[in-house]
Formats: sequence, C-alpha cells, structure tokens
Amino acid sequence: MMKISSKKNKSIIILGCLLIIALIIGLEYRKLESRHLPAEQTMQSQEGIRYMSRTDKNSFYILKGNVWERVFIKGVNIGAGKPGAFPGEVAITYDEYYRWFGYISDMNANMIRVYTTQRPQFYNALYDFNKKMEKEGKEPLYIIHGVWVNENDIMTIDDAFGNDNKILNDVVKSGQEIVDILHGHKDLPVHKGYADGTYTTDISEYVAGWILGIEWDPSFVIGTNENNVDRNHYDGQYLYTVNASPFEAFLAELGDKIIAYETQKYNMQRPVAFSNWVTTDPLKHPNEPYKNEDIVEVNVEHVKWHDTFKPGMFASYHVYPYYPDSFSYQTDYIEYKGTDGKPDPYLAYLEDIKKVHSMPIVVSEFGIPASRGKAHENRITGFNQGQIDEKTQGEMLVHMVNDIHAANLAGGIVFAWQDEWFKRTWNNNDLDLPDSRPFWSNPQTNEQHFGLLAFDPGNTDTIVRVDGRVEDWSHDTPLITQDGVRLYVKSDEGYVYFRINADDYDFNNDTLLIPIDTINGQGNDGYAKFGTTFSKQADFVLQIHGQSDTRMVVDAYYDNYYFRYAVQSNLIEKDDAFQRKNTGIFNPIRLAITKKVHIPGTTIEVPFTGYETGKLQYGIANPESPEYNSLSDFYYRDGELEMRIPWQLFNVMDPSHKFVIDDMFASGKITPLKSDDFHIGIEKLKNGTAQGVRNLPMQTYDWNEWDTPTFHERLKPSYFILQKGFRELGSGGK
Repeated sequence: MMKISSKKNKSIIILGCLLIIALIIGLEYRKLESRHLPAEQTMQSQEGIRYMSRTDKNSFYILKGNVWERVFIKGVNIGAGKPGAFPGEVAITYDEYYRWFGYISDMNANMIRVYTTQRPQFYNALYDFNKKMEKEGKEPLYIIHGVWVNENDIMTIDDAFGNDNKILNDVVKSGQEIVDILHGHKDLPVHKGYADGTYTTDISEYVAGWILGIEWDPSFVIGTNENNVDRNHYDGQYLYTVNASPFEAFLAELGDKIIAYETQKYNMQRPVAFSNWVTTDPLKHPNEPYKNEDIVEVNVEHVKWHDTFKPGMFASYHVYPYYPDSFSYQTDYIEYKGTDGKPDPYLAYLEDIKKVHSMPIVVSEFGIPASRGKAHENRITGFNQGQIDEKTQGEMLVHMVNDIHAANLAGGIVFAWQDEWFKRTWNNNDLDLPDSRPFWSNPQTNEQHFGLLAFDPGNTDTIVRVDGRVEDWSHDTPLITQDGVRLYVKSDEGYVYFRINADDYDFNNDTLLIPIDTINGQGNDGYAKFGTTFSKQADFVLQIHGQSDTRMVVDAYYDNYYFRYAVQSNLIEKDDAFQRKNTGIFNPIRLAITKKVHIPGTTIEVPFTGYETGKLQYGIANPESPEYNSLSDFYYRDGELEMRIPWQLFNVMDPSHKFVIDDMFASGKITPLKSDDFHIGIEKLKNGTAQGVRNLPMQTYDWNEWDTPTFHERLKPSYFILQKGFRELGSGGK
C-alpha cells in the first residue's frame, strides 16, 4: 500500500473541507434562490404562459399538483391599519401578519384579499407561512390582490381619461409595480403615505387573481362616459370590449395593460376582475329612493378576453345587506323567501345579479359591523349597519355566506379581518377630529368595528370588564364619597368607566343621577325633573333606573343632533328654548339613520329618522363570560354597579388630547375646544322621589393625554361562529 505523506494528507483534507463548504454554500444559495421561484408543479403552462388559477362560467379553480380543483372562495379582507397608525403608514409588522395568517387559516378560510400595495413584511410573512403550511401537508392561504385608485384624483378630475389619462396611467403604473412586487423584483422608494421597501420574495404562486379598482362613484362613471363619447371601445392584446361604455373601455384598457406587463415580463397570468358594487351594478332597482344609487351602470360583461388570456375573468361585487335601500324596499326582493322560509332580500339580489353574468361572481366584500353606533338599517331583516353584538355579527355573516353559496356564486370575502380605528361614518363624521381617529376607539362609529379581530384598549387586558365584579377597581380610590354613596371613575382609549357602590340602594326602584360638566360657560344649573341643582353647570346627566330605563341625556344647548339637523339643515323641528343656555332642559342623545325620502313605485314616505343612542343596554361586557354581550353598557351585581360610556357620548372629539365640541351656537359650526377635565357628581334618589338636593357637589376628574394608544388583540365570538360556518361549507363549489 502506498503511503501518503502527512503534508499531502493535510492538503487533501483541506481540499475536501473546501469542497464541502462550497457545496453547502451552493445549497444555501439554491434554497435562497428557490424562495423567489414559483413552484412549477403549481403552474399550468399553455403556449408558454403559466397560470395557477382559472375560471369557467360559474367557478374558480386552483391547480393543486396536477389537478384543477374547484374552490369555493371563503376569505377575509385585510386592511392596512392598526391602532395608532393610518393605513398609509403601513405599520403592521411581520409578526402580526404571520400570527393573523394563522388565525385566518384556522378559521377555515382559503383566501385573503388586500386592496393595494403592502410593505415587504406582508409578502414575506405570507410566503413563510405558506411554506410552513405546505411542509406540514396543509393548504396554503391564497391571495386576491387589488390595485387602488387615488380617490382625490377621482373627486378633482372626475374622468378616467381626463388630464391626459392621468388616472388610467397612474393605476396602470401601480398595477405594474405590484406585478413586480408579487414576483419579488421591486424596490420602492420612501413616499409618505405609501408602502416602500425592497421586495425580494416571490409569492406569485399564491396569487389567485386581481380585483382592479374601487367602489366607483357614479359621478366619476358618468363624467367618464359623457366626456369621452367616442372612446367607447378597446381592443388590446388580451382584453377587448363589445357594446361598452367609455368607462367600461377604461376598465378593459386598465386590465389589458397590467395583464400584458406580467405576461411579457414573467410569462404569467391570473384571473382578473374589476371592483363593483350594487350602486353601479347592471341591474335596475325601481324602488331605490336615492337617485345616485341607481343612476348609471358598469357591466363587465362588455369586457371580453382573447385566447391569449388563459385564466379568464370573474365578476367582483361588494354586497352589504343594508345598503343601498333597495334591500329594504325593492318589492320583489323583500317578498322573496330564503331557504329558512323567511324574507331574504340579500339572496334575492344575489340570484338576480347571477342572471346577468357569464362568468363566476365573487362577493368580494360582505359584512356586518359589531358597533354600538348604527348608521343604516335593513327594515326587513334587521341586518343593520351597526348596533349589532359580536355573536349576532357572526350569525349574520354565516347567513350571508350561505346565501352566496346557495346562489351558486364562486365565493365570498368577509369585510373585514381587523377592526380599524381610523375609520369614519356619515352620521357622526363631524363629531371627531380626522387626524386623531387612529389614537382612540369609538364604538359609535360603525365603520371601525367590522373586524373579526378586535383591538381592545389596554396593553394586555381592558382596565374594566363590566360584569359587576370589581376586582378591576381594587387599586382605585373613590372620586366621591358622600351620603353612603361611593363613585369611582377611570378611562382608557375607548370609554369612561364608572363604579357605584351605595348603601341602601335598590337597583330596580331607586334612581341614581350622575351630572357631568365637560365644558366651561354652558350647561344647566340643575335638573328640574328631579328637583336637583348642581355645584357646576352640567352638560350631561347619567340617569340610572333599573335595567330598561337607564340613559345618558345632554343639555339641550349642547345637543349636536339638534344643532346639525334643526339649525344647520332644517331636517327636524326647531325649538327656540334649545338655543338658549341654562334652560334646565336635557335631551335624549340621538344619531341619524336615514333622510326623508319617497320610495319610488309606492306610496311610502319615509321621514327623517334617528334613534336614541344615549339609551344604555344592560348586560355583561366581559368577553370571557358566557353571558357576554358586546353591546352591554352597564351591569349590577351584589351591590356593585359598573358602567362604560363611549367618549363620543360626552361630545368628546379626541380624548387622547382632550378636545371636546366647542359652543356650537357661538361658533356657528362644530369645532374643537381644548378641555381641562370633567366635573362629576352623584345623587341617589330613593324610589325615584325628587329629593330637592341643592348645590350637589361635583368633583374634578382628570386623565392623562397620550400620543401612542395601548391595545391588545381579541378574537370576537363572530370569528368562532364563522369558523364553524366555513367548515360546514367545505372547500369546493357546486
């Protein structure tokens, strides 16, 4: 045997180590590289074009292995906002997204939708989550991606082809950027209010389709049609039009150019839809009372595709059960009976819209807000825009997704995954400060509470869980102790909390009065109804009398409902007394829900309508209790009364920096005023008898301002109800 010298032996060992290191580096490089390459086994290739999803007349399909599997889409829309940030700040972290994807997958959803460009952490988290799921032999989450349209441009230009095609060009550019992002090849510079960063993760194998655009304002559609009469056709490489309006030609050109970019650069395509809603659908709604809700149509049946576009199109609609008013008044809808034998105008509409389409339909937004405030009603079914508890929210969502399935549509996407504190709504839009909305939670604004995931105030827990158990107050001292009554007060980003412990107190028969002074220079010296006067002029009174007769009332002079609808708009009757200070008159606190309208084709006249939002609901507000009701305002147990009152019921415009509504009559409008503190008192009236207390003492309640809100996540009961409903639907279509 030949002997090898130790020097040669050492050289061979070193060479072998270098080879091993090189092999490891090569493998790691290939693993890194594979992160950015879609898995070929999930792609169909035809004429050199790859696609992993497609449509036929009724259904959506996703390629799984070598089999096209029909999929009933069960999804959720994910917004870009979280407490303390506007959506343009794109502040959600990788860890938050990754955790949310786990919740969503566990809910038996198979699809998520986003509306516009996200930051890299979204795409990175989705890729990593899906690879983990596939490694465990589980289904990944697919995504339908949106391309946003600048709403300010829509308002100012009012024409999709105006200003030298500015809107068209901007949306195409945004869509092309998203194409590059989905394939992991984009670097977006910092641009305030928009996503930015370096995108290196290829998630194209998980992107099931596009939904391009937003809910189209009717005036924008009309402006485009009227200003471009001759631009009513388009014939592109992939999409073309037949009998189209100029606006529909705009959609075809928009979609064609985004398809062309992805095809030519990446040899890949995916199904395309254009956002639409009931307001601009191709149906006629003869009983719709608001003209703008049925004045123009957008019909994607006028957009066709050439053989060069392999995956096909689908139709996308946002369909809510309370808006527009056709769901309450259209005769054939409200007379239609659902699978349970009850009136089901929602199902009637879905079956109606199904008839006009030769492509699958995805209801890409449907939802119910679990909010205290209400902004719209379905007068037939009670599926209202607000004043719905979290359990009922889930039951209504399941009812709607079952209707979507029963109508043989291709799926539904719930709005929304998470609550969004930055949102506003029409009937209290002027009662807060737009720049501070993300910093506090307003249960009166229904738009903030569509989510299945709640953001409750407090870093790890809410400071008070209203359930009559007072461990939450163990470290607090009373604000007031007098005549055997002890009143505690504290607050957070959502509510002002009260705890009352009173000797010889009969909850069902006695009355408690809690006067609150929030603004200097106005308010009432007393409450004549009860023969009581106050040491400070009270702007509000909490009047507590048993389970069903407890409410908060407001000084008539400080009643924003009266000011907005009697003084500013003449929609309700004027009362001169309400326009004078210190009359002793307290009004119910109200919110508007509908204007005065005539229902076409009927003799029905609907008056201007509001409801008493200051009336308080009895029940347990502790999410861990089996008796939990998210709409509960107060609860009594074993001599302890707990209450939570939303900041807006005190005319607070921004609790984070202590702004309240200023003197409306002096200002001639609703404007903010910096407040120092509240002054609060309490009186017990035995058996509701007026005691004639004079100069009731009122103590100072102050709270600290904040720049960063505290919050923690909580899955609502609706999440678990929808989880069961999604599971029972299965994965395939009909």
